[in-house]
Amino acid sequence: MFDTIILLAGEVEAQPVSGLLRQHNPQVTVLTPQSRHELEAIAPETLRRARLIGFLTPVVVSEPVLAALGYGAYNFHPGPPEYPGWLPSLFAVYDRATAFGATAHHMAAQVDSGPIVGVERFALPAGATVEYVEKQAFIESVRLMWRFGPALAKDPAPLPALPVAWSGRRSTRAMLRGYCDIPGDIGRDELDRRIAAFGHAPLGDTPTIIVHGHTFRYVPPASEAEPAAPAAPPPRKAVA
Repeated sequence: MFDTIILLAGEVEAQPVSGLLRQHNPQVTVLTPQSRHELEAIAPETLRRARLIGFLTPVVVSEPVLAALGYGAYNFHPGPPEYPGWLPSLFAVYDRATAFGATAHHMAAQVDSGPIVGVERFALPAGATVEYVEKQAFIESVRLMWRFGPALAKDPAPLPALPVAWSGRRSTRAMLRGYCDIPGDIGRDELDRRIAAFGHAPLGDTPTIIVHGHTFRYVPPASEAEPAAPAAPPPRKAVA
């Protein structure tokens, strides 16, 4: 019997998402592990009665846990199907993408590869920063959670997949580190693209150049202007 939701989300996001799920199903138990270790410590009998939801989580769910879940697993990814993988907003800024979005999908053993159940998209203004892209992707991720929350909280049936496929490169931290390794002969435009995308990268990954044996790391300015945001869009339907 479906009676448990395992919610993988940051400490800030876990409380409101848990509240939304309980609003739609007051009887459901919501567990909020904060690490892969805590997730894998959940008893098998609990997993058999559970559905897992990942909301903007960096935690990678192992194949044994996915197989043990009785009611499937869903992920809310802060990027469109064209940007699977790690920190997609950074790579969108590097690509100077003109649109971005958020994706809800079934979890599979390979990250960001399961059937897609929902997509929200938005246009990007020229010069959009990583901060701007991430803020908008968060809004669209919340929009998806709001839409699918009732079914995820109380309906044991799986969500139907859309005829939409993942595409593009699957970004990784190794790719980010490669872009942060700045060659000495880099052109101005390429350097500007890398600084805009990866100059504020988390986890200590910083654009770095070595000159005559000396290592120089990029230090972001104290403040950077945001491009003007477009008018807030009206509620949208899923886009195939």
